[in-house]
Amino acid sequence: MNAAEFPFGLARHYDGLDLLSTAVMLVDVDGRIAHVNQAAELLFDTSRKTLIGQLAGRVLGDDAEMRQLVTDAQANAFGQRNQIMELRRIGRDPLPVRVAATVQFGEVIPLVLEVTEIEQQLKVDREERQIGLTEANRELLRNLAHEIKNPLGGVRGAAQLLEAELASNDQREYTRVIIAEADRLQALVDRLLMPHRSPRVVSELNIHEVCERVRLIMVSEFPRGLSIERDYDASVPELRGDKEQLIQALLNVVRNAAQALDARIDAGDAEILLRTRVARQVTIARARHRLALDLCVIDNGPGVPEHLKDRIFFPLVSGRDGGNGLGLTLAQTFIQQHEGMIESDSRPGRTNFRILIPLA
Repeated sequence: MNAAEFPFGLARHYDGLDLLSTAVMLVDVDGRIAHVNQAAELLFDTSRKTLIGQLAGRVLGDDAEMRQLVTDAQANAFGQRNQIMELRRIGRDPLPVRVAATVQFGEVIPLVLEVTEIEQQLKVDREERQIGLTEANRELLRNLAHEIKNPLGGVRGAAQLLEAELASNDQREYTRVIIAEADRLQALVDRLLMPHRSPRVVSELNIHEVCERVRLIMVSEFPRGLSIERDYDASVPELRGDKEQLIQALLNVVRNAAQALDARIDAGDAEILLRTRVARQVTIARARHRLALDLCVIDNGPGVPEHLKDRIFFPLVSGRDGGNGLGLTLAQTFIQQHEGMIESDSRPGRTNFRILIPLA
């Protein structure tokens, strides 16, 4: 018996499922949806009338995965099975969900699926992994920077003494190279240690003043070919923070976006949008905040390369030739010192770096 032949009286037998807040789907022997409760209608964003009779694999998971679940259920291969699947909704991105599949011993409906949204949990887990990895990398680099500083000073000092002893300008050229490279490495080490050396100056500030300062700097750096647009929400309240750190953090993000727009700048159609909003009921690293600043830097560039998406905030990871890979790392450090976070969403033609900082 399939979903089209599902008896009305038996359907009424499951009316009690509408009292549950968890989405429930009943799947028949043909892998078709026989019944869904009201919570499932809300989660799937589709009416019960539309869902009943569809292949369950077209809505949840895929056809092969759902067929295997039904086959295993009919063979009593499990009592209950938990797995992560994808919920497909028209006009929207797939939604990761946790599915608890339970065998129901009967010829008509062998499988009951309880579907729970886990996007927020997955997001929190990703944030925690990112924070942990970032902190471990920063600690490693701080220790490495301290270890490099002393011998680097010795190398530079020895090169200066040697230069004073050499009579030939040609020979001195080699010592100048040593000194120049030592200075370059020293500057790199200083940048690695900068967030932990500079004292924080915390005060009330307007985030739009920070945005305008960054915009002015970028307009002077890229006077032609780059348009920096603004979409500010005037209702964003003032926040407590270190103005100079926030300017540096936002400048690094915007400059990173501009550097990814080389081809579009040459073509004259490069765009960066600075957008501010107030986000409500935001969770950052498991801490719940009633209000948060939602600041987005959106560009129309080629997007972050796929192999860099998971590592873009790691130190010394750069997607362009000549980059030192510290700009986004320092930006993330400064934002985290404000109990906030940066996340990125990138595809060809649109990259969005989103900065969240608690307001309340």
